[in-house]
Amino acid sequence: MLPTLADNSVDLIATDPPYFKVKGEAWDRQWESPQKFLEWLDGILAEFYRILKPNGSLYLFASPKMSARVECLIAERFNVLNNIVWSKENEPTHALKYGDDRFRQYIQKSERIIFAEHCGADGYAKGEAGYQKKCDELRGFVFEPLRAYLAGERDRAGVSNGAINAAWCKFRGVNSTSQTQKWFSCSCFNPPTLEAYQWLRETFTSLNHGGEYLKREYEDLRREYEDLRRPFTVTADVPYTDVWTFPTVQAYPGKHPCEKPLAMMEHIIKASSKPGAVVLDAFAGSFTTGKAAKNLGRKFVGIEKGSNWCEQTERSVAQEALVL
Repeated sequence: MLPTLADNSVDLIATDPPYFKVKGEAWDRQWESPQKFLEWLDGILAEFYRILKPNGSLYLFASPKMSARVECLIAERFNVLNNIVWSKENEPTHALKYGDDRFRQYIQKSERIIFAEHCGADGYAKGEAGYQKKCDELRGFVFEPLRAYLAGERDRAGVSNGAINAAWCKFRGVNSTSQTQKWFSCSCFNPPTLEAYQWLRETFTSLNHGGEYLKREYEDLRREYEDLRRPFTVTADVPYTDVWTFPTVQAYPGKHPCEKPLAMMEHIIKASSKPGAVVLDAFAGSFTTGKAAKNLGRKFVGIEKGSNWCEQTERSVAQEALVL
């Protein structure tokens, strides 16, 4: 189903693919080697790269043993922002069962979540061949409406970049012109500050010997910039570090072997999307991500091969509709 989704159609991908030989299920043991697993996952990531909006976010769960290799793989296509540790404090261990003398390594009580953005979505750039160009294209795509307004007003005033640079250097008493270039450039766009915006208004008028330019209020400009940026909203009242302690989902009849806490998926969705956004889970399982998206007023696309999980979700949705 992934190939059928349109380019740049998803705001947030929050998904939990197979771990590679962690679970006893056939779907987690279908690859003969880690390399084969990573080759398969890279094909999935290529689709994610295509369908995720330039200012979108990706959260991908990984086992502790494979997380380093999975993170490196993701980094080939995206800008990795965090390797989040989900500390499973309420998860039981076999320590009492086996005894201290049986241990030859530390017991795993955590899971990793790789948090990434499209390259260049917030100005990040690497030096790999072709990467900088793609960053420039994506950044230009995201902020083009705002950049075009500033450049259009500059052109309407008949003022050259050179004249703006010279005036800015004189105004600030510096020789650097890199800041003024960012106000009009596709590749490294950054909006002017309130002080600089007001200065541009006056400068356009002065250099053109009259006329009114940049009539939009600065606050409108700032809001548009925030709307175009990658959403990310956390506060001191929610998990805002890269260590999370959401309790795991305890056993119950019909539980998915990899079921994620609803509160954790709601946290991801609230932090990295806006109401009305499209959220994708390409390995939906028990559709917890879908339930979280529905609770928070987002649109949801879920993909799941297991027909039993799809049927179980359909029954659950039908029951909720009857209750309502």
